[in-house]
Amino acid sequence: MGDAEGRAGRADPGHGFLVGHARHVAAPTGCTVILCPEGTVAGVDVRGPAPGSRETALLAADKPIARLDALLFTGGSAFGLAAADGVMRFLAERGVGHPTPVKPIPIVAASVIYDLSLSGGAVHPDAALGYAACRRARPLPVPPAAQGNAGAGAGATVGKWGGGASMMKGGVGYAERDATGARVAALAVVNAVGDVLEADGRTLAGARDEGGWRADRTPERWLPRPAPFPVCGTNTTLAAVLTDAAMSKPEAGRLAQRAHDGIARAVAPAHTTYDGDTAYALAACRRAAPFDLVAALAVDCVSEAIRNAVRRAAPAAGIAGLNSTPG
Repeated sequence: MGDAEGRAGRADPGHGFLVGHARHVAAPTGCTVILCPEGTVAGVDVRGPAPGSRETALLAADKPIARLDALLFTGGSAFGLAAADGVMRFLAERGVGHPTPVKPIPIVAASVIYDLSLSGGAVHPDAALGYAACRRARPLPVPPAAQGNAGAGAGATVGKWGGGASMMKGGVGYAERDATGARVAALAVVNAVGDVLEADGRTLAGARDEGGWRADRTPERWLPRPAPFPVCGTNTTLAAVLTDAAMSKPEAGRLAQRAHDGIARAVAPAHTTYDGDTAYALAACRRAAPFDLVAALAVDCVSEAIRNAVRRAAPAAGIAGLNSTPG
């Protein structure tokens, strides 16, 4: 279905969304953009105490502008929000945005993860990297090769509740489900303080040492406050539900709330004092679908996207990953 170039920043039929990644050449950090089709309605639910974000207030149900033109997930902590400027430029060049008397204003939401531990903080995603991610955007589905250490997953880690020495590589993951009357997908960037769990509750990736999974000895995965190592505000799981279903803005907000159920199924512990967990819901509004069906599929997609993020994450900067190919 081709590149994002030449399509006025808009997506092809189907789900209607485009996803693109860009990584920094000098350090394990990057960004991932979702370009939205015309008419996309969005909602957000922020449950972490230390989020880094842009335009999330505009997505509240009581705000009159319902559209979203792009969503950016980026590394670099708050520094990485600069990458959204590149997404703005890409869309503005194509005349995409909320109409105003002077010019259209692209509506670009963004959320960050803290990956400075791997990148060293010397470099972070900027406007050029955000623009590059837009140029590389492709239609869904996101292939396995474009998951794991791609884009915003480049510097992500998980299992930090057990200390820095026991963490594993996190990343970016994708999953989708089709059912009669609904098409739903999810994209997740997993940089959690907690472990990632299989559907049966077994640890898939997370805190481990020479004795095995640390959760086998500390099943509560509990961190005292203050923690004995610096983890406060340095962890986040980001999730975006993408659907072609028609929704109102309040319904999109409710769908974002349900997306957190998927986070809680796949990450333990989730929504802690040390995480900035944030979920978005993006509805392309192309066909009618029962809300509760879409929500049920969304929960499954989010949890599976989280698992795929670590399954496809390769070792990096001396940190172990489940994918045997170094990243």
